[in-house]
Amino acid sequence: MNLSVLMSIYYKEKPEYFHQTMESIWTNQTLKPDEIILVQDGPLTIELEEIIAKWVLVLGDKLKTVPLEQNVGLGNALSIGFKKCSGDFIARMDTDDIAMPERFEKQISFLKQHHNVDVVGTWISEIDENGLLTRNVVKYPLFHNEMVPFFEKRDPMPHVTVMFRREFFSDSVCYSGKLRMAEDTLLWYQGLLNNRIFANIEYIGVQVRTSKDFFARRADYKKSIDLLKFRLFHINRDLNYGIKADIYAIAYFLMSISPSFVKKLLYKLFR
Repeated sequence: MNLSVLMSIYYKEKPEYFHQTMESIWTNQTLKPDEIILVQDGPLTIELEEIIAKWVLVLGDKLKTVPLEQNVGLGNALSIGFKKCSGDFIARMDTDDIAMPERFEKQISFLKQHHNVDVVGTWISEIDENGLLTRNVVKYPLFHNEMVPFFEKRDPMPHVTVMFRREFFSDSVCYSGKLRMAEDTLLWYQGLLNNRIFANIEYIGVQVRTSKDFFARRADYKKSIDLLKFRLFHINRDLNYGIKADIYAIAYFLMSISPSFVKKLLYKLFR
């Protein structure tokens, strides 16, 4: 059974972070992927092009680049990239995070042992710009019956850690650009609505980079109001969540439009 890794990169990414990501999913992995699909979401910097070219020399046709003429956003880029994936299993990864060495091995093993599970994630830790730990562990619920009520409040699994069975996807469950910067929330909604089974492993699979501008980059009023509306009128209604879920959605919206220092405090308290 083949493993594809699906990533998207755009011009604001740092070459040194991308290089570290590639080392983590190839050089340092105990189970190496059969292919890495890298969507180039619009024109890139010369520095990024150079580091990608270096990795193409290392990996040959195992690294498949998908250049796009213009930036289409993460959801649309991943939708395009998914069509290039040939693996039975498809792992997501961001181009500035660090995968732990046994991540793929543990997830493949889990999916082979749990044939009813369609997508599996892991716990995460957080690192700063220099790769230093800022948070040792962020835990998520492990079992599907815990994750469904958890989704009333927030996403039940960290998108950058997940591995899918190919069968997770269909015409009704797919990446989309409909919810900008909340593509994963939309995907989990579609998955739960279409009876996909979720799980997480009690294992820190990815070190997620939270740089100084992490919170400032999420200060987008239109994105926040779009997500609020989607939560109130679709997720909470279609998944039969109640008033408590609506209150969480409004609270999250207020947090998302608050100043960065407030977001940072609340993030530490409630994540």
